[in-house]
Amino acid sequence: MAKNYFYGLGRRKSASARVRLMTGKGEITVNGKPAEEYFANSKQFLSELQKPFVVLDQVNKYDVSAKVVGGGHGGQIDAIQLGIAKALATMDENLKGTLRRADLLGRDPREKERKKFGLKGARKQRQFTKR
Repeated sequence: MAKNYFYGLGRRKSASARVRLMTGKGEITVNGKPAEEYFANSKQFLSELQKPFVVLDQVNKYDVSAKVVGGGHGGQIDAIQLGIAKALATMDENLKGTLRRADLLGRDPREKERKKFGLKGARKQRQFTKR
């Protein structure tokens, strides 16, 4: 069986996305559903999924199939976006510089800090009482 897609792995916060990029009409499916249906509550994020294609002027040339696990919608969209950019970079090495200048190939390393013992949260302490 011939490999007819390009693969990219994207991560953000606690979300992880496995993205497949195939030539097509520009349809984006996330976990087997269309992106508009999967991210129905957060429509403002849907334009973020197209950002790698807009930067390269390749809108509606590729179909995207993504499997996303963990995190919320914001983290999942950033993970899919990174996966798409990585898949485009593996498809054509000449696109890598353009994607890097658009700041689409770097992973955002910020994660939630763990709660510490004896504190109310990661850093919040109990209120100090002098008397």
